[in-house]
Amino acid sequence: MEVIFFMYDFIARRVIYFIPTIILISLLSFFIIEAPPGDVVSAQAEQLRALYGDEGVEHIIQRMRARYQLDEPAYTRYISWVRGIITRGDFGHSLIQQRPVLDIMAARLPMTVFITFLTLIFTFVVSIPIGIYSAVKQYSAFDYSFTTIAFLGVSIPNFLLALVLMFFVYHYFGWSVGGLFSAEYAHASWSIGRVIDLLRHLLVPVIVIGTAGTAGNVRTIRGMMLDEMNKEYVQTARAKGLSERIVIWKHAFKIAILPTISTIGWLLPVLVSGETITAIVLDLPTTGPSLFNALLNMDMYLAGSYILLLSTLTVIGTLLSDILLAFIDPRIRYD
Repeated sequence: MEVIFFMYDFIARRVIYFIPTIILISLLSFFIIEAPPGDVVSAQAEQLRALYGDEGVEHIIQRMRARYQLDEPAYTRYISWVRGIITRGDFGHSLIQQRPVLDIMAARLPMTVFITFLTLIFTFVVSIPIGIYSAVKQYSAFDYSFTTIAFLGVSIPNFLLALVLMFFVYHYFGWSVGGLFSAEYAHASWSIGRVIDLLRHLLVPVIVIGTAGTAGNVRTIRGMMLDEMNKEYVQTARAKGLSERIVIWKHAFKIAILPTISTIGWLLPVLVSGETITAIVLDLPTTGPSLFNALLNMDMYLAGSYILLLSTLTVIGTLLSDILLAFIDPRIRYD
């Protein structure tokens, strides 16, 4: 009963830390976007002068600044932005697309979350058995091969890997991998064929985005397994006559997996940042290209909302990592 109390106390304190972290993230995300000189109206001034001339453009610029509250201090706009999020769930208005930010994010965030979820599954399903087998068969041909592949996976840029896989898939399988659907399924109703077509188009993005994380996890799990398999408790388990499978999976792996679980939250921003370049190359309707364009055009409310939301997902991932560690490893102190 006491253990359960401390467990819930541990989780409650992590949730309480979550709130000031999100507030700090919102401050940083908004004011970092505000830091570069100029604003969205200044960026559009040349286009406005080409359309209306020097005489009429100043009045238009003043009206636009007043409409977007750009004539007010940055802290006033920040307070107004946060107040809208808390009270109405209103993330503001996109200054470039002239649409509510929430509508833009709602159209792109589900696919980003779905691809990130598939990538996390791919990362762990591939890296865990390879990392364990490389440790068990240390210095074998398999170990050397996948160690080399892991180094290549970390070093090859995502966009280059995406282009190579696009060529490979199209040349050898005849699949068109750009976008989410083939031409015949783009506007069709949902069916088994459309789901299969979607999954086929997501195969390359998941592999490309997950390669770096998979390679890093393979190296981490391999190193931890090698360290644990040489410890006394593993030797004692073997001396008691336990099978090698039980020794590996029940004893060594249970400890070796802890660093990987603790970095789930850190893995999310890596996946999202990798998703940005990959989504641009593969023409995917995710948050990455939209955030990239918002930053280029100084669309502060859209860019700030994206950064806030994606950072919040990262904090949630870290919170889940802490909770998983607390459940898996009883040695964690709750005080």
